[in-house]
Amino acid sequence: MAMVSSLVNERPVVIFSKSSCCMSHTIKTLICNFGANPTVYELDEHPNGKQLEKELRGLGCKPSVPAVFIGEELIGGANEIMSLHLKGQLVELLLKANAIWV
Repeated sequence: MAMVSSLVNERPVVIFSKSSCCMSHTIKTLICNFGANPTVYELDEHPNGKQLEKELRGLGCKPSVPAVFIGEELIGGANEIMSLHLKGQLVELLLKANAIWV
């Protein structure tokens, strides 16, 4: 889990994705539309992508992408992010992590 932890500690919003995953694209677009600038790691293009994917699965990410971390905390995948958005709680998390400003 060390590699994922070190990457997540660097930014307020980190998304682990795959370039061909439509759900990853949707989640990245949603978060960007709020004004956040997430750090995105495309596992299928990253030199350590296989190891990162293994670590994400070890953290409970199934499927492994998208995996969204906000404020260094694993929020979850597409279902969790969409659920937070529909409840009106996603913006609150982004604000708390200083990923966006109002």
